[in-house]
Amino acid sequence: MTGALLWALVALPLGAGALLAVSAVWERGCPGPPSAVCRGAVVSRAVPRAPSGRCSALTVAVATLALAVAVALTRPHVSAPLFAGVRAGLEVDGLSAVMVVTIAAVTTAVLAFAAGEPGRGEDTGRFHGMMLLFAGAMLVTVTATTLPLLLMAWELMGATSWALIGYWWRQPRRARAADTAFLTTRTADLGLYLAAGAAMAGGVGSLRLDALPGTGGPWLHVVSAGVVVAALGKSAQLPFSFWLSRAMEGPSPVSALLHSAAMVAAGAYLLLRAHPLLNATGWAGPLVAWTGAVTALALGVVAVAQRDVKQLLAASTSAQLGFMVLAAGTRGGVAAGTAQLVAHAAVKSGLFLAAGAWLTALGTQQLPALKGAARGYPLVGAAFTAGALTLAGLPPLSLWAAKDEVLSAARADSHALYAAGLAAGAIAAVYSVKALWYVTRSQPPDATPRHETGYATGRHSPRHMPRSAWLPLWVLAAASAVLGVLALPGPAGWLRALLGAGGEPSPHPWEAGLSAAVALAAAGAAWWWLPRAPRVTVTTRWAQDWLHLERAAHALFVRPVLALARALAVFDDKVVDGAVRQLAHGGYALARLAGRVDDGGLDAAVRAVAAGARRLGSLARRPQTGLLHQYYAQAVVGFALLTLIVLLVR
Repeated sequence: MTGALLWALVALPLGAGALLAVSAVWERGCPGPPSAVCRGAVVSRAVPRAPSGRCSALTVAVATLALAVAVALTRPHVSAPLFAGVRAGLEVDGLSAVMVVTIAAVTTAVLAFAAGEPGRGEDTGRFHGMMLLFAGAMLVTVTATTLPLLLMAWELMGATSWALIGYWWRQPRRARAADTAFLTTRTADLGLYLAAGAAMAGGVGSLRLDALPGTGGPWLHVVSAGVVVAALGKSAQLPFSFWLSRAMEGPSPVSALLHSAAMVAAGAYLLLRAHPLLNATGWAGPLVAWTGAVTALALGVVAVAQRDVKQLLAASTSAQLGFMVLAAGTRGGVAAGTAQLVAHAAVKSGLFLAAGAWLTALGTQQLPALKGAARGYPLVGAAFTAGALTLAGLPPLSLWAAKDEVLSAARADSHALYAAGLAAGAIAAVYSVKALWYVTRSQPPDATPRHETGYATGRHSPRHMPRSAWLPLWVLAAASAVLGVLALPGPAGWLRALLGAGGEPSPHPWEAGLSAAVALAAAGAAWWWLPRAPRVTVTTRWAQDWLHLERAAHALFVRPVLALARALAVFDDKVVDGAVRQLAHGGYALARLAGRVDDGGLDAAVRAVAAGARRLGSLARRPQTGLLHQYYAQAVVGFALLTLIVLLVR
């Protein structure tokens, strides 16, 4: 019975999402994301049945949440044959129990918000169907016990994220953004294929995730490298972080789901799941920890420099995920990373939804144009304020407590790592306060934030969010504030026992006090400094462009790959195709020569033989006169010749 619950948990969102997406495509006659066929498609129905898609998706999300709670309590495991010697296994252990509830809860909140959001001018049935498909793929990802099933879910997650980021596919820049995000993460995803092949070569025929640390010989290091690359790419860690900036072109509910509890969280989850594998190599753990710390620092600076609220939240996502990656790379940070992941999911989904509410109502996401937004929309503003203060790591909110757990695990490994994490926490307070400072400032008189470039004066009727969209915001804001209990001594011990991480370190009181003092000091300094900050400097330009990572990727990878592709195309045209063409020309010349030989030789000989046969035939017909006396004369001559021959031969 419990196994059936687990199958239902993954089948319900996948099946319902596929049905909604396919039915929407059937009704509108266009599959959605960019393609030449789709751009020329004729829409068969002018008005899609959006409300039914919204309600159906929300109902499925609520049912999925109920199933997630049930499987988290019962901890079932199921499997089915997949390949020879490899099974498709699903299991809910301590880590996946936390994850399935988190994913289902955030999905439900996001879809509840999207159900109350005004129409998008597109088929919302397809949108909600793709959201469910994505959530289903994420649920398979966190419950899969073997690499092949994990890879299948990983691929589906990547494909649906591309479709969701490029949801407004008729706008070329959004389509290009979806392509950039997909191709970047797809490149890193190849690491999982490398890991699967190396595991097979190393003797792990079952490809079970818990068996990977037992990979034999040097293949263990190849497996670790593949898993690390795939996880860092999906979690938007350096040097892959730039794809998250481009992913902000998608709708706000997509950002709230993909970039809080799913997609980017999948990479952090994979590293937490592969914690024994990282420790088995000796080098993978420190590499992962320092990558997370450097990302938290660098992308925190990027977030501080942003003037677009969604870009600020995106950069802060990479920075906050850096804390989870840091925890996964330490020897005792599984529980700390999990607490950070859960708290961050609630915080960031609520912040993205609040930003989306202002974008819908005011038509802008530029921070200078959002001055007064929190006062004009106090319910949304209050939820955003709670999320921003939590993101800043201020006590006693959840990310303060969770971050202390991460810093404690870092200090147990390296004091330098602890110092880097503490500095990253101070930067987190700065970018969080920056977002809060702008939305709580008074707007200029007789000005309304209409455009993304600044203020416009005159009459303007802002769109109001329905009350049904406020409830998810407040639920997420409340969760972001109280989830810090997971880091308190009692709940923290329960979480460690749940995750099987009983020996992990806990923060000392002085550590909690120090991190709180650093966060408060940084927040106060940022609040004082923001009115006096220069508009644009060389440093802010560099940081606003996400450290020029996309340009660097283009210079280091895209241009060389395109140059290689062009060279291969020339080689194909000049050498391969040239050889084929020359071979064809040679064959044609040989055919012409063979034709001439056939016509002038063989056919001539055949014709000569035929002519000789005809001549002999005509000569043989001449004695056939029909006169008896001539036949007697011919017989006499014949006998005479025979007699002469006999006489001569003797």
